[in-house]
Amino acid sequence: MSRVCELTGKGPMSGNNVSHAHNKTRRRFLPNLNDVTLMSETLGKSFKLRISAAALRSVDHRGGLDAFLAKAKDSELSDKALKIKKEIAKAQTA
Repeated sequence: MSRVCELTGKGPMSGNNVSHAHNKTRRRFLPNLNDVTLMSETLGKSFKLRISAAALRSVDHRGGLDAFLAKAKDSELSDKALKIKKEIAKAQTA
């Protein structure tokens, strides 16, 4: 399982560990990923996603999964999230 947020595309970053003697060694900063179940009001179904804590706050701020996916760029979304977005759009037009 890769360490990438399914909604925002946020992944690992690299940087340095800096010691007291100012020696630098490379390290990885991993995103704070959580397994959550989000409910879609339009479809009336819940979906299990692996998203970052910041993405979870963004979903709450925008008013739910449906509103977040409507504004999200397709390039940032995972295949699973893109499929959910298309299902929601199809259900709203019908």
